Amino acid sequence: MQEHADVSQPQLYREDNWGPHFARLRREDPVHFHPESPFGPYWSVTRYADITKVELDPATFSSASELGGIQITDQPQGEELPNFIRMDPPRHTAQRKTVAPIVAPSNLANMEGLIRQRTAQVLDGLPRGETFDWADRVSTELTAMMLATLFDFPQGDRRKLTFWSDVAICNIEAEDAIVKTNEARMAELRNMAETMAALWQERVAKPPTFDLISMMAHSEATKNMPTREFIGNFALLIVGGNDTTRNSMSSGLMAMLDNPREVEKVKADPALMPSLVSETIRWATPVIHMRRTARKDCELAGKQIRAGDKVVMWYVSGNRDEAAIDEPERFVVGRPKARHHLSFGAGIHRCVGDRLAEMQIRILWEELLKRDLEIEVVGPPVRLYSNFIRGIRSLPVRIR
Repeated sequence: MQEHADVSQPQLYREDNWGPHFARLRREDPVHFHPESPFGPYWSVTRYADITKVELDPATFSSASELGGIQITDQPQGEELPNFIRMDPPRHTAQRKTVAPIVAPSNLANMEGLIRQRTAQVLDGLPRGETFDWADRVSTELTAMMLATLFDFPQGDRRKLTFWSDVAICNIEAEDAIVKTNEARMAELRNMAETMAALWQERVAKPPTFDLISMMAHSEATKNMPTREFIGNFALLIVGGNDTTRNSMSSGLMAMLDNPREVEKVKADPALMPSLVSETIRWATPVIHMRRTARKDCELAGKQIRAGDKVVMWYVSGNRDEAAIDEPERFVVGRPKARHHLSFGAGIHRCVGDRLAEMQIRILWEELLKRDLEIEVVGPPVRLYSNFIRGIRSLPVRIR
Protein backbone atom coordinates (compact mmCIF):
# COMPACT_ATOMS: atom_id res chain seq x y z
CA MET A 1 0.00 0.00 0.00
CA GLN A 2 1.20 3.46 -0.85
CA GLU A 3 2.35 5.44 2.17
CA HIS A 4 -0.09 7.95 3.58
CA ALA A 5 0.74 11.63 3.24
CA ASP A 6 2.14 13.48 6.23
CA VAL A 7 -0.94 15.55 7.02
CA SER A 8 1.07 17.77 9.40
CA GLN A 9 2.47 19.74 6.44
CA PRO A 10 1.26 23.36 6.71
CA GLN A 11 1.30 23.75 2.94
CA LEU A 12 -1.65 21.36 2.65
CA TYR A 13 -3.81 23.88 4.48
CA ARG A 14 -2.48 26.94 2.70
CA GLU A 15 -3.36 25.26 -0.60
CA ASP A 16 -6.62 23.89 0.87
CA ASN A 17 -6.04 20.43 -0.61
CA TRP A 18 -6.06 18.36 2.59
CA GLY A 19 -9.42 16.69 1.94
CA PRO A 20 -8.41 13.66 -0.18
CA HIS A 21 -5.57 12.73 2.19
CA PHE A 22 -7.91 12.58 5.17
CA ALA A 23 -10.62 10.76 3.20
CA ARG A 24 -8.10 8.03 2.45
CA LEU A 25 -6.93 7.87 6.07
CA ARG A 26 -10.51 7.57 7.34
CA ARG A 27 -11.16 4.82 4.83
CA GLU A 28 -7.94 2.81 5.14
CA ASP A 29 -6.31 3.58 8.50
CA PRO A 30 -8.34 5.96 10.68
CA VAL A 31 -5.86 5.85 13.58
CA HIS A 32 -2.59 6.00 11.70
CA PHE A 33 0.99 6.17 12.96
CA HIS A 34 3.32 8.55 11.13
CA PRO A 35 6.84 7.47 12.15
CA GLU A 36 8.51 10.57 10.71
CA SER A 37 7.53 14.21 10.34
CA PRO A 38 9.11 17.62 10.99
CA PHE A 39 7.34 17.42 14.36
CA GLY A 40 8.46 13.92 15.27
CA PRO A 41 6.40 10.71 15.23
CA TYR A 42 2.68 11.06 15.87
CA TRP A 43 -0.68 9.32 15.64
CA SER A 44 -3.38 10.76 13.35
CA VAL A 45 -6.92 10.31 14.69
CA THR A 46 -9.23 11.09 11.78
CA ARG A 47 -12.75 9.82 12.54
CA TYR A 48 -15.40 11.65 14.51
CA ALA A 49 -16.03 8.82 17.01
CA ASP A 50 -12.35 8.23 17.76
CA ILE A 51 -11.66 11.95 18.15
CA THR A 52 -14.55 12.18 20.62
CA LYS A 53 -13.21 9.19 22.54
CA VAL A 54 -9.83 10.90 22.95
CA GLU A 55 -11.47 14.20 23.93
CA LEU A 56 -13.58 12.54 26.63
CA ASP A 57 -10.67 10.71 28.29
CA PRO A 58 -8.33 13.39 29.68
CA ALA A 59 -6.97 10.93 32.25
CA THR A 60 -5.40 8.92 29.41
CA PHE A 61 -4.86 11.63 26.82
CA SER A 62 -3.28 14.65 28.48
CA SER A 63 -3.20 18.31 27.44
CA ALA A 64 -0.56 19.23 30.02
CA SER A 65 2.04 21.75 28.93
CA GLU A 66 4.84 19.77 30.57
CA LEU A 67 3.98 16.76 28.37
CA GLY A 68 3.84 18.78 25.16
CA GLY A 69 0.60 20.74 25.25
CA ILE A 70 -2.10 20.93 22.56
CA GLN A 71 -0.26 21.35 19.25
CA ILE A 72 1.65 18.88 17.15
CA THR A 73 4.47 21.43 17.34
CA ASP A 74 6.25 21.08 20.66
CA GLN A 75 6.80 24.29 22.59
CA PRO A 76 10.48 25.34 22.65
CA GLN A 77 12.11 23.65 25.62
CA GLY A 78 12.39 26.02 28.56
CA GLU A 79 9.98 28.47 26.91
CA GLU A 80 6.70 26.65 27.57
CA LEU A 81 3.67 28.87 28.06
CA PRO A 82 1.21 26.93 30.23
CA ASN A 83 -2.42 28.01 30.25
CA PHE A 84 -5.68 26.39 31.24
CA ILE A 85 -6.17 24.62 27.89
CA ARG A 86 -2.68 23.18 28.39
CA MET A 87 -3.62 21.80 31.81
CA ASP A 88 -5.44 18.76 33.13
CA PRO A 89 -7.88 18.80 36.04
CA PRO A 90 -7.97 20.05 38.74
CA ARG A 91 -5.96 23.18 37.75
CA HIS A 92 -7.68 23.35 34.38
CA THR A 93 -11.09 23.26 36.05
CA ALA A 94 -10.31 26.05 38.51
CA GLN A 95 -8.86 28.43 35.93
CA ARG A 96 -11.59 27.79 33.35
CA LYS A 97 -14.25 28.51 35.99
CA THR A 98 -12.67 31.93 36.53
CA VAL A 99 -13.38 33.18 33.00
CA ALA A 100 -16.51 31.17 32.14
CA PRO A 101 -19.04 33.66 33.63
CA ILE A 102 -18.26 36.26 30.97
CA VAL A 103 -19.93 34.02 28.37
CA ALA A 104 -22.82 32.93 30.58
CA PRO A 105 -26.26 33.20 28.89
CA SER A 106 -27.28 36.25 30.95
CA ASN A 107 -24.19 38.19 29.91
CA LEU A 108 -24.54 37.17 26.26
CA ALA A 109 -28.08 38.57 26.33
CA ASN A 110 -26.69 41.83 27.68
CA MET A 111 -24.11 42.03 24.87
CA GLU A 112 -26.40 41.19 21.95
CA GLY A 113 -27.60 44.74 21.34
CA LEU A 114 -24.04 46.11 21.30
CA ILE A 115 -22.86 43.39 18.91
CA ARG A 116 -25.78 44.09 16.57
CA GLN A 117 -25.16 47.83 16.61
CA ARG A 118 -21.48 47.38 15.76
CA THR A 119 -22.24 44.81 13.06
CA ALA A 120 -24.73 47.16 11.41
CA GLN A 121 -22.21 50.01 11.49
CA VAL A 122 -19.47 47.86 9.94
CA LEU A 123 -21.73 46.59 7.14
CA ASP A 124 -23.18 50.02 6.40
CA GLY A 125 -19.67 51.48 6.24
CA LEU A 126 -18.42 49.08 3.57
CA PRO A 127 -17.64 50.56 0.14
CA ARG A 128 -19.94 49.82 -2.78
CA GLY A 129 -18.63 49.03 -6.22
CA GLU A 130 -14.97 48.71 -5.24
CA THR A 131 -12.80 45.85 -4.03
CA PHE A 132 -12.04 45.53 -0.34
CA ASP A 133 -10.76 42.84 2.03
CA TRP A 134 -13.67 41.16 3.82
CA ALA A 135 -11.29 39.40 6.21
CA ASP A 136 -9.94 42.74 7.40
CA ARG A 137 -12.91 45.09 7.13
CA VAL A 138 -15.52 42.70 8.54
CA SER A 139 -14.20 39.51 10.14
CA THR A 140 -11.17 40.98 11.90
CA GLU A 141 -12.82 44.29 12.77
CA LEU A 142 -15.86 42.72 14.43
CA THR A 143 -13.82 40.23 16.46
CA ALA A 144 -11.31 42.89 17.53
CA MET A 145 -14.12 45.09 18.86
CA MET A 146 -15.57 42.12 20.74
CA LEU A 147 -12.21 41.16 22.22
CA ALA A 148 -11.63 44.69 23.44
CA THR A 149 -15.03 44.62 25.13
CA LEU A 150 -14.32 41.30 26.86
CA PHE A 151 -11.03 42.62 28.26
CA ASP A 152 -12.32 46.18 28.78
CA PHE A 153 -9.32 47.07 26.62
CA PRO A 154 -9.13 50.50 24.93
CA GLN A 155 -11.16 50.26 21.71
CA GLY A 156 -8.76 52.59 19.93
CA ASP A 157 -5.99 50.02 20.43
CA ARG A 158 -8.10 46.96 19.58
CA ARG A 159 -5.98 45.93 16.59
CA LYS A 160 -3.13 45.26 19.02
CA LEU A 161 -5.18 42.28 20.19
CA THR A 162 -5.43 40.99 16.62
CA PHE A 163 -1.69 41.47 16.15
CA TRP A 164 -0.86 39.54 19.34
CA SER A 165 -3.22 36.76 18.28
CA ASP A 166 -1.44 36.50 14.93
CA VAL A 167 1.94 36.48 16.68
CA ALA A 168 0.87 33.72 19.05
CA ILE A 169 -0.31 31.31 16.36
CA CYS A 170 1.93 32.13 13.40
CA ASN A 171 4.22 29.56 11.82
CA ILE A 172 7.64 31.22 11.87
CA GLU A 173 8.68 29.29 8.76
CA ALA A 174 6.02 30.90 6.56
CA GLU A 175 7.26 33.39 3.97
CA ASP A 176 4.75 35.95 5.22
CA ALA A 177 5.16 35.15 8.92
CA ILE A 178 4.45 38.12 11.16
CA VAL A 179 7.49 37.12 13.25
CA LYS A 180 10.39 35.05 11.95
CA THR A 181 11.87 33.52 15.14
CA ASN A 182 10.63 32.19 18.46
CA GLU A 183 12.70 34.91 20.13
CA ALA A 184 10.79 37.58 18.19
CA ARG A 185 7.50 35.88 19.09
CA MET A 186 8.35 35.90 22.79
CA ALA A 187 9.44 39.55 22.64
CA GLU A 188 6.05 40.55 21.23
CA LEU A 189 4.18 38.38 23.73
CA ARG A 190 6.15 40.01 26.56
CA ASN A 191 5.02 43.38 25.21
CA MET A 192 1.48 42.05 25.34
CA ALA A 193 2.00 40.86 28.91
CA GLU A 194 3.35 44.25 29.99
CA THR A 195 0.30 45.98 28.54
CA MET A 196 -2.05 43.53 30.25
CA ALA A 197 -0.12 43.73 33.52
CA ALA A 198 -0.63 47.50 33.65
CA LEU A 199 -4.39 47.03 33.18
CA TRP A 200 -4.26 44.18 35.73
CA GLN A 201 -2.80 46.47 38.37
CA GLU A 202 -5.57 49.01 37.73
CA ARG A 203 -8.23 46.33 38.18
CA VAL A 204 -6.62 44.87 41.32
CA ALA A 205 -6.88 48.26 43.00
CA LYS A 206 -10.61 48.50 42.29
CA PRO A 207 -13.66 46.37 43.16
CA PRO A 208 -14.21 43.45 40.74
CA THR A 209 -15.83 44.27 37.41
CA PHE A 210 -17.24 42.03 34.69
CA ASP A 211 -14.26 41.82 32.33
CA LEU A 212 -11.67 39.09 31.82
CA ILE A 213 -8.76 41.00 33.34
CA SER A 214 -10.64 41.90 36.51
CA MET A 215 -12.05 38.39 36.83
CA MET A 216 -8.59 36.83 36.72
CA ALA A 217 -7.03 39.52 38.91
CA HIS A 218 -9.55 38.84 41.70
CA SER A 219 -9.71 35.01 41.43
CA GLU A 220 -7.76 32.75 43.77
CA ALA A 221 -7.08 30.39 40.85
CA THR A 222 -5.38 33.02 38.69
CA LYS A 223 -4.36 36.07 40.70
CA ASN A 224 -0.84 34.80 41.42
CA MET A 225 0.12 33.24 38.09
CA PRO A 226 3.85 32.92 37.24
CA THR A 227 4.98 35.10 34.35
CA ARG A 228 4.91 32.37 31.69
CA GLU A 229 1.47 31.22 32.79
CA PHE A 230 0.28 34.85 32.73
CA ILE A 231 1.52 35.21 29.15
CA GLY A 232 0.08 31.82 28.20
CA ASN A 233 -3.40 32.49 29.55
CA PHE A 234 -3.70 35.92 27.95
CA ALA A 235 -2.47 34.53 24.62
CA LEU A 236 -5.04 31.74 24.90
CA LEU A 237 -7.92 34.12 25.61
CA ILE A 238 -6.91 36.45 22.78
CA VAL A 239 -6.54 33.63 20.24
CA GLY A 240 -9.64 31.81 21.48
CA GLY A 241 -11.75 34.95 21.25
CA ASN A 242 -10.43 35.80 17.82
CA ASP A 243 -9.55 32.99 15.44
CA THR A 244 -12.60 30.73 15.52
CA THR A 245 -15.00 33.60 14.94
CA ARG A 246 -13.12 35.68 12.38
CA ASN A 247 -12.17 32.72 10.21
CA SER A 248 -15.70 31.33 10.33
CA MET A 249 -16.96 34.73 9.17
CA SER A 250 -14.65 34.66 6.14
CA SER A 251 -14.96 30.99 5.22
CA GLY A 252 -18.69 31.14 5.87
CA LEU A 253 -19.21 34.03 3.46
CA MET A 254 -17.55 32.01 0.68
CA ALA A 255 -19.70 28.99 1.50
CA MET A 256 -22.88 31.04 1.42
CA LEU A 257 -22.01 32.66 -1.90
CA ASP A 258 -21.23 29.22 -3.36
CA ASN A 259 -24.51 27.76 -2.04
CA PRO A 260 -27.24 30.36 -2.66
CA ARG A 261 -30.04 27.78 -2.38
CA GLU A 262 -29.06 27.09 1.22
CA VAL A 263 -29.22 30.81 1.98
CA GLU A 264 -32.67 30.98 0.36
CA LYS A 265 -33.84 28.35 2.85
CA VAL A 266 -33.00 30.71 5.70
CA LYS A 267 -34.62 33.70 4.02
CA ALA A 268 -37.79 31.63 3.64
CA ASP A 269 -37.61 30.25 7.20
CA PRO A 270 -35.61 32.36 9.68
CA ALA A 271 -35.91 29.56 12.24
CA LEU A 272 -33.13 27.85 10.24
CA MET A 273 -30.62 30.57 11.18
CA PRO A 274 -29.06 28.52 14.07
CA SER A 275 -28.52 25.69 11.58
CA LEU A 276 -26.79 28.08 9.15
CA VAL A 277 -24.52 29.25 11.98
CA SER A 278 -23.59 25.70 13.00
CA GLU A 279 -23.00 24.64 9.41
CA THR A 280 -20.79 27.70 8.91
CA ILE A 281 -18.62 26.72 11.87
CA ARG A 282 -18.45 23.05 10.85
CA TRP A 283 -17.58 23.99 7.29
CA ALA A 284 -14.90 26.45 8.37
CA THR A 285 -13.34 24.21 11.06
CA PRO A 286 -11.01 27.05 12.11
CA VAL A 287 -8.96 24.86 14.47
CA ILE A 288 -7.36 22.20 12.29
CA HIS A 289 -6.17 19.94 15.09
CA MET A 290 -5.61 19.47 18.79
CA ARG A 291 -2.88 17.29 20.20
CA ARG A 292 -2.82 15.12 23.31
CA THR A 293 -0.06 13.03 24.87
CA ALA A 294 -0.77 9.51 26.11
CA ARG A 295 -0.15 9.21 29.85
CA LYS A 296 -0.20 5.40 29.71
CA ASP A 297 -0.28 2.52 27.27
CA CYS A 298 -3.74 2.20 25.73
CA GLU A 299 -5.70 0.99 22.72
CA LEU A 300 -7.58 3.15 20.24
CA ALA A 301 -9.46 1.67 17.28
CA GLY A 302 -7.39 -1.49 17.63
CA LYS A 303 -4.05 0.34 17.65
CA GLN A 304 -1.61 0.08 20.56
CA ILE A 305 -0.60 3.54 21.73
CA ARG A 306 2.31 3.84 24.14
CA ALA A 307 2.79 6.19 27.06
CA GLY A 308 4.40 9.40 25.79
CA ASP A 309 3.06 9.05 22.24
CA LYS A 310 1.81 12.19 20.50
CA VAL A 311 -1.88 11.78 19.54
CA VAL A 312 -3.29 14.32 17.08
CA MET A 313 -7.04 14.80 16.66
CA TRP A 314 -7.71 16.22 13.20
CA TYR A 315 -10.93 18.21 13.53
CA VAL A 316 -10.92 19.01 9.80
CA SER A 317 -11.19 15.29 9.16
CA GLY A 318 -13.74 14.53 11.88
CA ASN A 319 -16.00 17.26 10.50
CA ARG A 320 -15.89 15.54 7.09
CA ASP A 321 -16.43 12.01 8.44
CA GLU A 322 -19.02 10.22 6.31
CA ALA A 323 -19.76 7.81 9.16
CA ALA A 324 -20.88 10.64 11.45
CA ILE A 325 -22.22 13.35 9.12
CA ASP A 326 -24.45 12.79 6.10
CA GLU A 327 -22.91 14.21 2.91
CA PRO A 328 -20.19 16.05 4.84
CA GLU A 329 -18.66 17.56 1.70
CA ARG A 330 -21.83 19.58 1.08
CA PHE A 331 -22.76 22.84 2.80
CA VAL A 332 -26.27 22.06 4.02
CA VAL A 333 -28.64 24.14 6.11
CA GLY A 334 -31.17 22.15 8.14
CA ARG A 335 -29.00 19.16 9.01
CA PRO A 336 -30.22 16.98 11.87
CA LYS A 337 -28.12 17.75 14.96
CA ALA A 338 -26.33 20.56 13.13
CA ARG A 339 -24.48 21.59 16.29
CA HIS A 340 -22.85 18.17 16.64
CA HIS A 341 -19.58 19.11 14.98
CA LEU A 342 -16.00 19.16 16.29
CA SER A 343 -15.03 22.77 15.61
CA PHE A 344 -15.37 23.62 19.30
CA GLY A 345 -13.78 20.39 20.54
CA ALA A 346 -15.57 18.27 23.14
CA GLY A 347 -15.45 17.33 26.78
CA ILE A 348 -13.69 19.41 29.44
CA HIS A 349 -11.77 21.42 26.84
CA ARG A 350 -14.77 22.33 24.67
CA CYS A 351 -14.43 25.98 23.68
CA VAL A 352 -15.59 28.10 26.60
CA GLY A 353 -16.78 30.85 24.25
CA ASP A 354 -18.75 28.68 21.84
CA ARG A 355 -22.08 30.43 22.46
CA LEU A 356 -20.52 33.87 22.03
CA ALA A 357 -18.95 32.83 18.71
CA GLU A 358 -22.30 31.48 17.52
CA MET A 359 -24.06 34.69 18.53
CA GLN A 360 -21.55 36.92 16.73
CA ILE A 361 -21.87 34.87 13.54
CA ARG A 362 -25.66 34.71 13.83
CA ILE A 363 -25.94 38.47 14.14
CA LEU A 364 -23.60 39.02 11.19
CA TRP A 365 -25.62 36.69 8.96
CA GLU A 366 -28.92 38.23 10.13
CA GLU A 367 -27.74 41.76 9.39
CA LEU A 368 -26.20 40.68 6.08
CA LEU A 369 -29.38 38.97 4.87
CA LYS A 370 -31.50 41.90 6.08
CA ARG A 371 -29.55 44.21 3.74
CA ASP A 372 -29.72 41.75 0.82
CA LEU A 373 -26.28 42.83 -0.36
CA GLU A 374 -24.98 41.42 -3.63
CA ILE A 375 -21.45 40.37 -2.74
CA GLU A 376 -18.99 38.67 -5.06
CA VAL A 377 -15.57 37.23 -4.33
CA VAL A 378 -13.20 38.78 -6.86
CA GLY A 379 -10.01 36.88 -6.12
CA PRO A 380 -8.72 33.79 -4.34
CA PRO A 381 -8.46 33.88 -0.55
CA VAL A 382 -4.99 34.06 0.96
CA ARG A 383 -4.85 31.25 3.48
CA LEU A 384 -2.66 30.92 6.53
CA TYR A 385 0.45 28.75 6.34
CA SER A 386 -0.42 26.65 9.38
CA ASN A 387 -1.36 23.14 10.43
CA PHE A 388 -3.12 24.48 13.54
CA ILE A 389 -5.40 27.35 12.47
CA ARG A 390 -7.34 27.14 9.21
CA GLY A 391 -7.14 30.86 8.71
CA ILE A 392 -7.96 33.28 5.92
CA ARG A 393 -5.57 36.22 5.86
CA SER A 394 -7.43 38.11 3.15
CA LEU A 395 -10.54 37.72 1.02
CA PRO A 396 -11.06 40.26 -1.78
CA VAL A 397 -14.74 41.00 -2.40
CA ARG A 398 -16.94 43.62 -4.03
CA ILE A 399 -20.47 44.70 -3.21
CA ARG A 400 -22.34 45.37 -6.43
